[in-house]
Amino acid sequence: MALLKRFQLHRVHLAAVAIAVFAGVAVFVLATELFPYHSNNDDEAVYLLQAAMLLEGQLELHAGDLVDAFRPWFFIEDGGRLYSKYSPVVPAMYAVSMALFGEPRVTLAVVAAGNAALVYVLGSMVFDRRVGVVAAAIFTASPLALLTSSVFLSYAPTTLLNGAFAVWYLRGVRTGRRRYAALAGAAIGLAFFARPYTAVLFAAPFICHAGWTVLRSIRQRRQDGGLRPLPNPVRRNVVTATVGLSFVGLVLAYNARLTGSALVFPYEAFAPLDGPGFGHREITSHSLDYTPALALEANGAVLWYFATRWFTAGPLGTLAALAGLAIALRRWLPFDGPDSEDDWRDDGRTAGLLLAGLLLTVPLGNVAFWGNFNILAGIDDPTTGLISQFGPFYHFDLLVPLSIFAAFGAVTGWRRCRNGAIRDRLAAVTSPRTVRAVLVAVVLTSALVTGAANAALLSTPVERNAAHTERFEAAYEPFEERDLENALIFLPTPYGQWQGHPFQALRNDPGLDGEEVYALDGPPGRDFDVLDSHPDRTPYRYTYRGEWTAAPGNDLVATLEPLSVRSGEQLRGETTVGIANRVEHVHVRLGNGSETTGYTVADPDDTVTVAWTLERGANTSGAEDRGLARLNESSDEAISFDETDEIVVTITQVQSAGATHTYRQEVIVRTTDDGVEAVWPPERTTCPLVTDCGSAGTYLPDRPETRSDWETFDTRLESA
Repeated sequence: MALLKRFQLHRVHLAAVAIAVFAGVAVFVLATELFPYHSNNDDEAVYLLQAAMLLEGQLELHAGDLVDAFRPWFFIEDGGRLYSKYSPVVPAMYAVSMALFGEPRVTLAVVAAGNAALVYVLGSMVFDRRVGVVAAAIFTASPLALLTSSVFLSYAPTTLLNGAFAVWYLRGVRTGRRRYAALAGAAIGLAFFARPYTAVLFAAPFICHAGWTVLRSIRQRRQDGGLRPLPNPVRRNVVTATVGLSFVGLVLAYNARLTGSALVFPYEAFAPLDGPGFGHREITSHSLDYTPALALEANGAVLWYFATRWFTAGPLGTLAALAGLAIALRRWLPFDGPDSEDDWRDDGRTAGLLLAGLLLTVPLGNVAFWGNFNILAGIDDPTTGLISQFGPFYHFDLLVPLSIFAAFGAVTGWRRCRNGAIRDRLAAVTSPRTVRAVLVAVVLTSALVTGAANAALLSTPVERNAAHTERFEAAYEPFEERDLENALIFLPTPYGQWQGHPFQALRNDPGLDGEEVYALDGPPGRDFDVLDSHPDRTPYRYTYRGEWTAAPGNDLVATLEPLSVRSGEQLRGETTVGIANRVEHVHVRLGNGSETTGYTVADPDDTVTVAWTLERGANTSGAEDRGLARLNESSDEAISFDETDEIVVTITQVQSAGATHTYRQEVIVRTTDDGVEAVWPPERTTCPLVTDCGSAGTYLPDRPETRSDWETFDTRLESA
């Protein structure tokens, strides 16, 4: 009998190990196949850049006067230095696998496997090992765990730290050993460093339990005649608190190092109104009045989507969790606690009640955080916003207790069917073999139904993420199999002056000196300064035709264009464009935003050629410190430009019915002691109905399929 029990225990352990390994493999496959260029959540690049910085021994980037050209997403700028709003804990976890394997996705797999293993251990502590195995499987299969664990964010790694804290805390309570108490303090301290608010919400039930056991043990010891030696709960929890608070001290030191104040966290320095709380909330250009009513509405929707779309098997899994919780609470309550620390009950009652407490602290605490509103593009629409791709990730910790109670509900149901009245009734009318066959059929059918429901839930967000990956694949196509060694690449800014938002894969090395250096396209003066600071690099302009929006529905065609700086005492340009049928006249304009000159061409031919000139000239006081730009057809009229400026040529054709089409050419220029300079080729767009349509009309000379047959746009520039 003992040998049989040992074999069964060994088999259960192997099943748990297999599930943990499967979790790691599944997440690694998703991370490499579904997210090869990272996801639509641009926070990933922040963590990976931090990881690379840590490997170089850096907490900051130093860009000097060009800091605005190199500022990554979610980095704070402070006097030429840049530092992340996020703590270095999770990036350090990614840095380990980068250093050992050259692949940070290994950490994603390890975290996923670790979380599954911790759920198994906690489920075993609360109920039994079979429930632990089923709980690990339920956790691993949940769409939230699979997709959120497959991207470089902090939610799954923080849950790993929180779960380790729970295991070591409960083992410390059970055994009385202070080494577990120290480990628990270290785990929750690191979790606090990683995500302070998340760690506090997770630790809240355990902190209450620790306080209760300390007070209870002190009262009992006083009744027994004195406090020496100190009761074990006091000594153990003092160790946990001391180690945990030492990490809090480390957090404060880190804050002081970066922000200049121990009490100002970097995320607060980035956006002071982005933290928990009600009232006016704001981050970058997004703000709203976050009222308690709005908070309850948004969080209610988030929890509903969690229960119906992001937990394993959706409503089926949630009902199993609720049933398991109800059965457990009926068994455990009322609970006055053990008479002494030595009376720890092997039924896992204390552990179960503490984990059940997370079902209160995590949702209630998240009500005060407006991030749960922000992941919803619309409260009534779960198919848009970040929640549609990754789920309610701020509630990721809820997966732990829900998986355990769902497993208990499922296992209890199976055991009652196997050992209860249903089996007895079947046995009364048929053979034992038939009874076993019927029960096996019920289990298989339930598993198939559950698996089908879970697959249906998972397939939808996978398809949404795959659509973003297809767009990233098109966006990065110009970089594939192309030698860009010693390149300087100017990046477009569809979301403003941020690197890695959205182009996460185009990331600088921590020293801003890698094989490719990426700079943001910006004002003319800054672009020239970037070029001047990298004289030995080959410059490129990365651009695309199409609009970059939150939804990936539009087609995108990208290109990487070599650049050069043309210079001379005078630069002569010529722009030739194709003209459509039935065009009555063409308006030609040259300007720089403040001054404009131009002329009109009546009854144009199939093409129109515009000649223009750039030169250094005298201003009204006679000093030759400004530039002049003129159209050669109207050489008497010229516009002046500052030391650096952008000169725009537009050629607008007008048809008899009033329809228009505009060719737009933008070239940045500056004056020098010897004449003028211009970055070449210019940015070119072709726009129907409007004179400026941005990247939607980017002209791609080598992609004729992106335009009409008559649309041609040739331009050249030479030194006179």
